Amino acid sequence: MAPEGAPALVLAVPGTPSAATRSLAEEVVSIARSELPGLDARIGYLDGNGDEFPTLQSVLARVGEERTARYEQARAAGMDVKEPDGPVGVVVPLLAGPDGSLLRQVRQAVMESRVAAELTDVLGPHPLLAEALHVRLSEAGLARADRARLFTVATAADGIILASVGGDEAVQAAGITGMLLAARLAVPVMAAALDEDGSIASVAEQLRSSGSQQLALAPYLIGPEIDAGLLDAAAKEVDCATAEALGAYPAVGKLVLSKYMTALGIAPQQPQGMPVR
Repeated sequence: MAPEGAPALVLAVPGTPSAATRSLAEEVVSIARSELPGLDARIGYLDGNGDEFPTLQSVLARVGEERTARYEQARAAGMDVKEPDGPVGVVVPLLAGPDGSLLRQVRQAVMESRVAAELTDVLGPHPLLAEALHVRLSEAGLARADRARLFTVATAADGIILASVGGDEAVQAAGITGMLLAARLAVPVMAAALDEDGSIASVAEQLRSSGSQQLALAPYLIGPEIDAGLLDAAAKEVDCATAEALGAYPAVGKLVLSKYMTALGIAPQQPQGMPVR
């Protein structure tokens, strides 16, 4: 159970709000709630626009107002309660890797909310994200789903481009998860930046020059943080198939909760991945 009076978990969702983005975010917080019953989890959008897609700063401000109201009601009822201190919320960016521009927006929104809130790191790198990438590739028929059995997939890729956003820092962070993915698939994996001209093409050329013939693009992205058209254009540019973004894969919700609990100093249960048969 969530500790009584614990700060809210506020998921900071980047990108242009849409019904699909909201559905994804709701599924992520639902996973987090199922792991920690009683968790107060909210969703705030960096580019929110009113009641349907509330901005991150407005969600944080409301959380602060609600906590103040509860304290005042308790005092009015004659209860001996301490004035609340500490953060009203823990903000977890819905990002697999570091993106300086988006993280600056998150920090600005937290400042504009004028409440005490703690901001966590992004979700990766993490072994569970390597697992999620593996699953997405296997769902697209681009990788074997099972490491233990020696069957092959006719369309399996022999070189993976791990597509990130956020420039060099994001590429370096993605490269760590990429090493874990390469160990799972036993094929070369190289990270590249979707938001840097020539990055995807350069990595594709390196992979092909080292012997990879059938490449696949694996988005190291949750989804909302980038226009899907960029992925399609990159895949066409280097003539390769692409897997789906990570989306609301169960590990994403578990990592969001893990970041929240770590920020509060609560030892989180180590998120467990899918068993390898």
